[in-house]
Amino acid sequence: MSSLQFLNTKADVLRRSQALAVNIQAAKGLQEVLKTNLGPKGTMKMLVGGAGQVKITKDGQVLLHEMQIQHPTAAMIGRAATAQDDIVGDGTTSNVLFIGELMRIAERYLGEGVHPRILVDGIELAKRETLAFLERTKIPQPEITKELLMEVAKASLMTKVHPSIANPLTEIVVDAVNAIKKDDRIDLHMIEIMHMQHKMSTESKLIKGLVLDHGGRHENMPSRLENCFIMCLNVSLEYEKTEVHSGFFWSNAEQREKLIASERAFTDDKVLKIVELKKKLCDGTNKNFVVINQKGIDPPSLEILAREGIIGIRRAKRRNQERIPLACGGKCLNSVEDMTPEDLGFAKLVYEVSLGDDKYTFIEGVENPFSCTILIKGPNDYSISQTKDAIRDGLRAVQNTINDKAVIAGAGAFEVSAHRNLVNYMRDSVSGKVKLGIQCFADALLVVPRTLAENSGFDQQETLLKVMEAHEKTGEQYGVDVITGEPQPITVSHVYDNYIVKRQFLNIAPVLAEQLLLVDEVMRAGRNMRPGGEEE
Repeated sequence: MSSLQFLNTKADVLRRSQALAVNIQAAKGLQEVLKTNLGPKGTMKMLVGGAGQVKITKDGQVLLHEMQIQHPTAAMIGRAATAQDDIVGDGTTSNVLFIGELMRIAERYLGEGVHPRILVDGIELAKRETLAFLERTKIPQPEITKELLMEVAKASLMTKVHPSIANPLTEIVVDAVNAIKKDDRIDLHMIEIMHMQHKMSTESKLIKGLVLDHGGRHENMPSRLENCFIMCLNVSLEYEKTEVHSGFFWSNAEQREKLIASERAFTDDKVLKIVELKKKLCDGTNKNFVVINQKGIDPPSLEILAREGIIGIRRAKRRNQERIPLACGGKCLNSVEDMTPEDLGFAKLVYEVSLGDDKYTFIEGVENPFSCTILIKGPNDYSISQTKDAIRDGLRAVQNTINDKAVIAGAGAFEVSAHRNLVNYMRDSVSGKVKLGIQCFADALLVVPRTLAENSGFDQQETLLKVMEAHEKTGEQYGVDVITGEPQPITVSHVYDNYIVKRQFLNIAPVLAEQLLLVDEVMRAGRNMRPGGEEE
């Protein structure tokens, strides 16, 4: 019994083994939820919102964001895992599984009387050795080929969506990243992800250009033009009232017409300058003209443009205005004075598609695009949402491969070889009880290949032993073949993970597990529990 406790009398206090048990149960509980999602054969989760909206996904990051986790320890693990996704774009489910498995194995040692500090010291040693092993076993790729990027993108997409959707998306994702690559710098914001609730998910495609989610606003404007000059404007082409109150007086109809004409003259002059440039460039050729304005175009101005066969799009989104010069060339003009042909972009095809009340304008056939659009199609909202999440992960996987110039063996192969390395390290270089922490870390790594086998419908122990035996016999890195359940060398399966994702995972997950193991007291005291405070 402690002599004196300076603590709020209304606070919930959990001590020593009780506090550890709570943390371990939370980690194991979150692991059980996400465990079945891992790998290409993982199952889906259906999330239903308060208003009845449905989301079907197997992406760990989406699940952790959308689930309302009440338990503080589970919420902490969830935040750490989603932070990994925010930084490198993948590895959320692996993080949660590893932390849960590490806590599960640690529970057994703690029950036998091992002090948490000894386990933590061993886990820290194992983490350092595994990071060093990661550096030794990464597969350098001085020359990044399209085939390699396709393999990495396919491995990422297959774990998120059905193969019939993942296969066509693989090439789309790789081509999109290669299109926007500029001096080895990749800005994924230059890839616009648009969706149309239309047709099937397998009909998604890459537009090397832009898709604008609005169209022309005049019935006489052409809906399809070829060989188009693209003028990108940020100029108001509508009649604007004066800021001060003013009035006009006339005595007959002629004076009224003159006043109206003089009022319109300011706006019409700007429109006529655009028409004049169009005539200068297009008359006598097969070229056409498109005006995309960030500000408004009023009906009389639209009428003038329509008469000249010009597509006029008004109130374009700012992000589109930034991308149009990157996709088509030219620049965004803030004035119609002194316009030159060099200020204009060019596209081989501009056409409009109507879906119900929605209009979409496609700008295709651009040269040297540094911006492009992935157009996602799908029959309903949740299939579109699922495809969109998968594409984001695929894009990050391709970007990471180009930046890292290296890949890691996937399908659980790295974890199996890292486990064997830790067993050898423990035997040759470590003595004392610290070995228990290293053994704990080594066994926890095997949760990835074991779960892959289980989710694919195979006996997890038998499959894991086969893979480990194959690795020990040949020294090659073997992963789990999720179709046959047999061990398969990475040189045959070509399943690769991102180096940066594995490094981030090995830096985040063990540290969080160490902190949770060292917690020996949990105090839950809210503001309303203070002495004299009102209870809710």
